[in-house]
Amino acid sequence: MADTLSRQDFKRRVLRCCILVTVWEAVSGQIHYSIPEEMEIGSFVGNIAKDLGLDLKELSDRGVSLVARGRTQYFGLNLKNGHLFVNERMDREQICGHIAKCVLNIEVLAENPVKLYRGEVEIKDINDNSPSFPENESALEISEYTARGTRFPLEKAHDPDVGLNSLQNYKCSQDSYFILNVETGDDGVKYPELILETSLDREQQAVHNLILTATDCGDPVKTGSTIIRIVVLDGNDNAPEFTQSVYKVSVKEDIPVGSVVLRVTASDRDEGINAQIKYSFLKISERFDKKFKLDPETGDIQVTAKLDFEELVFYEFDIQARDEGGLSAYCKVLIEITDVNNHIPGITVTSAFSPIAEDSLLGAVIAILNVHDRDSGENGEVTCSIIPENLPFKLERSFDNFYTVVTDRALDREQVSEYNVTVVATDRGIPPLSSNKTVFIEILDKNDNRPVFDQKYYTAYIPENSTPGVSVFHMKANDVDWRENARVTYSIIEGDRSEVPLSSYISINSETGALYALRSFDYEQFREIRFQVQAQDGGSPPLSSNVSVTLFILDQNDNSPHILHPSFPTDGSTGVELAPRSSEPGYLVTKVVAVDADSGQNAWLSYQLLKATEPGLFSVGLHSGEIRTARSFVDKDALKQSLVVLVKDNGQLPLSATATVTVVVADSIPEILSDLSSLSAPADPQSSLTLYLVISVASVSSLFFTFILVFLALRLRRWRNSQLFDSSSVTFSGVPVSQFVGIDGVRAFLHTSPQETVLYKDCGLKEFCFQGGSASNTLTGINSAVNKQTESFDEETSTRNALDIFLE
Repeated sequence: MADTLSRQDFKRRVLRCCILVTVWEAVSGQIHYSIPEEMEIGSFVGNIAKDLGLDLKELSDRGVSLVARGRTQYFGLNLKNGHLFVNERMDREQICGHIAKCVLNIEVLAENPVKLYRGEVEIKDINDNSPSFPENESALEISEYTARGTRFPLEKAHDPDVGLNSLQNYKCSQDSYFILNVETGDDGVKYPELILETSLDREQQAVHNLILTATDCGDPVKTGSTIIRIVVLDGNDNAPEFTQSVYKVSVKEDIPVGSVVLRVTASDRDEGINAQIKYSFLKISERFDKKFKLDPETGDIQVTAKLDFEELVFYEFDIQARDEGGLSAYCKVLIEITDVNNHIPGITVTSAFSPIAEDSLLGAVIAILNVHDRDSGENGEVTCSIIPENLPFKLERSFDNFYTVVTDRALDREQVSEYNVTVVATDRGIPPLSSNKTVFIEILDKNDNRPVFDQKYYTAYIPENSTPGVSVFHMKANDVDWRENARVTYSIIEGDRSEVPLSSYISINSETGALYALRSFDYEQFREIRFQVQAQDGGSPPLSSNVSVTLFILDQNDNSPHILHPSFPTDGSTGVELAPRSSEPGYLVTKVVAVDADSGQNAWLSYQLLKATEPGLFSVGLHSGEIRTARSFVDKDALKQSLVVLVKDNGQLPLSATATVTVVVADSIPEILSDLSSLSAPADPQSSLTLYLVISVASVSSLFFTFILVFLALRLRRWRNSQLFDSSSVTFSGVPVSQFVGIDGVRAFLHTSPQETVLYKDCGLKEFCFQGGSASNTLTGINSAVNKQTESFDEETSTRNALDIFLE
């Protein structure tokens, strides 16, 4: 109880007096702290922020954290003040055992940018453990015949502390027969032994009690004691002798269980029962006893459990050879374990930064790895590599067994969107062992690609007169980026059109790229529309590309042929074509001229004679529209010939128009005059007014011609010295082929005055001018002139002269 209180008091005193925390910057740039063991949880270790040169604000902004290693996290980091503190109570003996320098490594990871800091905390030993013996009392039997100088190994004490705090010396109570000798083994451990200085005499003293005390050099000094009871035996005067005082052997750690590693041999010069020897371990520790077994008869030391170089490299124990007479001999056995390559290298991913932007700079940290191998020497030397080798990443060794995976080339998500980076760790053992760890890396997209149309330019066709809202065609643009950066919207770029905006003609679906016509197009108005379509992605900032589109309007047969010649008079009169009766077959009478506003085959026109007064008398050119005589005229042919010409286009549903041509056939003026009254305009099926007008005009015209004849006869009578006409008859040989003589000319005569008539020679009928008067006055004048000058009028001569003037 007192010992327990003393230990607790000592710990408190150490913690109070030792604010031993020392901080310095090591040559390698690492941070080093030193603290005593058994510090309270929450105790201050060091100011990480100050020692790393970081502001307190940076601790949270850069995501500074401790990299966890192992199952127990002994330290914690306070981001508010940057202090490193004790997170778990630490027992140096439990953590490091007998290792002289107990160091715990710490790794501090900072992000933005990524940087790994390395530090170490040395755990200083305090004298919190006293030396102790396996047993409080032990017995040793020695024959009274044992020779002076014989050595008797004693059970050594154990102190888990290290350095001066560990076991440093032994002392034994005074005895005239024995002296204490302390030997230091190859492993640095002190071994006590008794040396018989004076011969024993059982009859004088049968039992000797000695006190063996073990001490350390801690502050304060701690001790441990055990009682050694020596019993003096009578008889047997020869003790067994080992062939070697120390047996050494080296075995591999992978030696099979059950194998014999060593045989110890002892002999006894006695005979009989006193020469029979039994072998045994002399107070072997429990963990040694689990690894080895000693055959008491043969002295064979056999492996009973799997050995591990990384657990313990060196085994040392004592073996006793005892005969039946009670005499013993002792030897030391040293078993050294050699390392074999039996541990696969381990890889721990301490940090991974995924996903990573595709525009990351070269050398950007992707992951931080810790590689470790429990083997030693070359078996524990590890090299790392990345497979496959063509990846845009490489390994860089930070310090000790830490590696970072960094970018080695530019990344392009459109080529590879994700990587499985496999890191292989291989040791240098024979044969080499290896392990691997795969780090998944996802590449974040950057809007670095424009939408690309699947064609360099587009050509589309739409028939005219199509229904508004009809879909014309679809266009497609692809963006190899991802998500929003790959979402494409379409729009029409308005050009500099001075007329109607382009948006009133067409529209485009912004999501699908479907083009629609908003109105019905007219090929005759315009035949094509040229514009540009823009495809824009949803990135920030957005990228776009344009494509040229030509929309051709296809012609439809929606226009009938339009007759240009003969044209329908606007005043209601009807034109007449003249054809001499003496015309030969093939004589060109006139030509029907028509146009079609459509194009292509819809505008190809053909002509055919639909109706004729005399079938077979005239023919029409199929493509020229020329009206020619098909044969010579005969007497029975009528003076007036009505021809209906059909003009038809070449559309799939052909459209047509008709033209009516009136041809007058005559060789003499009297014949024309006699039949002129019968000429009339083509009948209008919708109205009978024209028929009545023609009859009225014909009647008035007869009276008017009579007046002309009489009037001219009187005037010629007066001017006998001037003959106006030399010929007595006129033909139509000089009349132009396409000369029109219409009823409108006769009607014009009805509105002229006989008072003043101006005749111009070599002028046509249109150059007659009759001024003043009315139709009733004209008729009165005609009657008066006829009564006064009938007798002196040369009817035949006057008639010829009048017709000549009329025709001119």
